[in-house]
Amino acid sequence: MMKNTALSHIHEAMGAKMVPFAGYNMPVQYEGVTAEHISVRENVGVFDVSHMGEFIIRGEGAFELVQKVTSNDISNLVDGKVQYTCLPNGKGGIVDDLLVYRIDKQTYFLVVNASNISKDWDWISKYNTNGVEMVNISEDTSLLAIQGPKAAHVLQALTEMNLLDMKYYTFQKGTFAGKENVLISATGYTGAGGFEIYFKNVDAQDIWNAIFEAGKDSNITPVGLAARDTLRLEMGFCLYGNDIDDTTSPLEAGLGWITKLTNDFVDSDFLKTQKDVGVTRRLVGFELIDRGVPRKGYDVLNEQGDKIGVVTSGTMSPSLRKAIGLAYVPVEMKAEGTYIYIKVRNKQLKAKVVSLPFYKG
Repeated sequence: MMKNTALSHIHEAMGAKMVPFAGYNMPVQYEGVTAEHISVRENVGVFDVSHMGEFIIRGEGAFELVQKVTSNDISNLVDGKVQYTCLPNGKGGIVDDLLVYRIDKQTYFLVVNASNISKDWDWISKYNTNGVEMVNISEDTSLLAIQGPKAAHVLQALTEMNLLDMKYYTFQKGTFAGKENVLISATGYTGAGGFEIYFKNVDAQDIWNAIFEAGKDSNITPVGLAARDTLRLEMGFCLYGNDIDDTTSPLEAGLGWITKLTNDFVDSDFLKTQKDVGVTRRLVGFELIDRGVPRKGYDVLNEQGDKIGVVTSGTMSPSLRKAIGLAYVPVEMKAEGTYIYIKVRNKQLKAKVVSLPFYKG
């Protein structure tokens, strides 16, 4: 049975087009993808992403468990800081990518992808051999992403927490819109700046209404999952299930910066060897020169028409008005300016490798 978030009825009342996503009934768009996308880039937009998963790992041994299962180094975290990382799968691939919040030295808050909640829980549990307390609060937690250059101004009116000076990838907990124990982090998946807010389901409607009331003079708009995808792709952010999965290593995906090989973690030995030997393929950004739109699954060809890779994400960029995409190609073809070809139906469309992010702001 399809699940609803605590706000699904509001999205339906606002006329959102609803679609099944990761087992939830989610808004894919309201006014339209391009309008919602531009609203986030220029003003402020609100995403309901309550389908995401949240785990609490706490108590003696919590640090060691999280350090073991994630590729980044959580010893670099202090209270109130957030880290992007991944769960290596023991075979050179990725179980999931996620955020780790350090509440204190024995308490970590993990945010995982909606489609991987059960998978991630089982994977972390497999390595929890010392009885560290794990709590899955996904079903009881709502999450809104308020993104865009006006986000801080809008939200600051609703809290005494200092959001205007909050640094990227940090967080605070406090009272927001009259509700206690709300976690606000300076994170997001759009590259437009803004915040992500976690709170109890029972407070969802009041918080949603308060945010839209505070933002009515800032052209605040609700935004669906379709614009979330175009925004993240313009930034070159990986999407699990498209650009990374159990068959892709973080080094192939350009995520070496979250792979701290000085640590002992699941797959660290494999990834050290892979780094020493060198990967054979890399995830690159490209833009089409010929007219067309690349889509996930399209073949990538060389000039001779031989298949050399596959498109993992692609769209027509609303901000750049160019067709852009991500693809895995042989490592010798990853250099900026290299020409590749995308097979669209029976046509071989010319493209070139470009640096990320596509959207420079």
